[in-house]
Amino acid sequence: MKYTFLKPLAILGLIALFSGCTKDFDEINTNPNSPTAVNSGLLLPQIQRDMMNALTNETWGIGNIVIQHTAKNQFVNEDRYLWGELNNIWNNVYDNSRDIKIIIQQSEANGENNYKAVALIMKSWMFSLATDAYGDVPYSEAISAKEGQNYPKYDDQESIYNGILSDLKTAGELLGTSSEAVAGDVIFQGRLDKWKKLANSLRIRALMRISRKRDVGADLRTIVENPATYPVFESVADNAVYTYASAAPDQFPLHSSRIGSFNEFRASKTLLDTLQSLNDPRMPIFFRPTPDTEGSGVPIYAGIPNGLNDVDALQYNGGPQFQSRIGTIYYEQAISTPGLSIAKGVIMTYAELQFLLAEAAEKGLISSDAKTYYESGVQASFEFYGLTTPSDYLNRLETAYTGSQQEKLSKIGFQKWVSLYYQGLEAWFDWRRTGIPALVPGISNQNNDKIPVRFRYPIIEQALNAASYEAAVQRQGPNDLNSKMWHLK
Repeated sequence: MKYTFLKPLAILGLIALFSGCTKDFDEINTNPNSPTAVNSGLLLPQIQRDMMNALTNETWGIGNIVIQHTAKNQFVNEDRYLWGELNNIWNNVYDNSRDIKIIIQQSEANGENNYKAVALIMKSWMFSLATDAYGDVPYSEAISAKEGQNYPKYDDQESIYNGILSDLKTAGELLGTSSEAVAGDVIFQGRLDKWKKLANSLRIRALMRISRKRDVGADLRTIVENPATYPVFESVADNAVYTYASAAPDQFPLHSSRIGSFNEFRASKTLLDTLQSLNDPRMPIFFRPTPDTEGSGVPIYAGIPNGLNDVDALQYNGGPQFQSRIGTIYYEQAISTPGLSIAKGVIMTYAELQFLLAEAAEKGLISSDAKTYYESGVQASFEFYGLTTPSDYLNRLETAYTGSQQEKLSKIGFQKWVSLYYQGLEAWFDWRRTGIPALVPGISNQNNDKIPVRFRYPIIEQALNAASYEAAVQRQGPNDLNSKMWHLK
């Protein structure tokens, strides 16, 4: 057998050749259009936009229906509680949590406390949507695949709310402790004072959400009695809203939907009849006159009951020409100046905060005047829609802050329900807790005469995260629309 030996000079030449190739390898294979790191200011607006679009779309398709602000006259499954998978909130919370985590990690590495605080507030709000929609969800181990956690546990809702409240408090304390400007913020345009108010206002919402399970009075009083340390919304100018653009691709999501899809949704008789009885000026913003009378000298408003079957819904009151549609401000006029001021994505408003504080004061959880909060909430709701509260509105029997404690709480809950029209899923989340107003399940519902209280978990979870999913179902109850989550039990 013969062996061939390379001469030393040849070996040196090969080494030089391969070392030269290796030196250029990284440069040649680096895609300048695919960065490995992204500035936090570039991540933030996409997170905000994705979440607002997801919430706005889920509100239109399900939220407004289940809370009986709107009803359907065609393809009525949603109105009869024949809900399939509703994954919009789930998918967007977890998809965007990756970028939230990146912002937090980058801000910690760079000492950017303001970015970290904003990310914590967004995270808290996002996971509040997830747990309020589904109950127990992955939280503490979510978005941890890079750390080797591919099968995150479902945290119980109590633990999730503890985390949310802790993060909101931390965020409020961090804001303003570093010097970086928060770029890319389409909610508050980098105004740290506004973010601090949102953090504390969301804390109040979260505390009231769990108030059936825990004495939250001391925590509420700490916030309310220390406004310098824990500022909250002070006017409608503090509303945490996403203002859409007049031009694509960032228009109000409903604006670009098909006219046929839009027209399937009509005024719910539950809401419209009540607004008519009060001669409430918000009614013509929420709804239009019937197509048969629209533009006439004698406009007529007529809603349809929730939960009718397909035939009865389409034929109700003589047919679609005699059923009020949803207001122009939410569709063709959404890109107009008035539309841009109303058709928004909403995280939380000053009106909602005032109603929460009115409830807390009426129940003795805080030492404040419930009547003042209540009336401020009503006035703030009218102001949100560019209206002035009618001079006699708060003196009427149905709206004046008088009566027994339960009657006062009912008035607070009713006005909050009206004010939350097309403002996320909050009207449904809050109604489940208070039972106000006293809604009746849809007429031909397919859910055993029960209004749903949650979304089902995504089916894919049963395949990809089966053990954690099963543990959550065992703890919380069957994966159906009626299993009450922790804070409702």
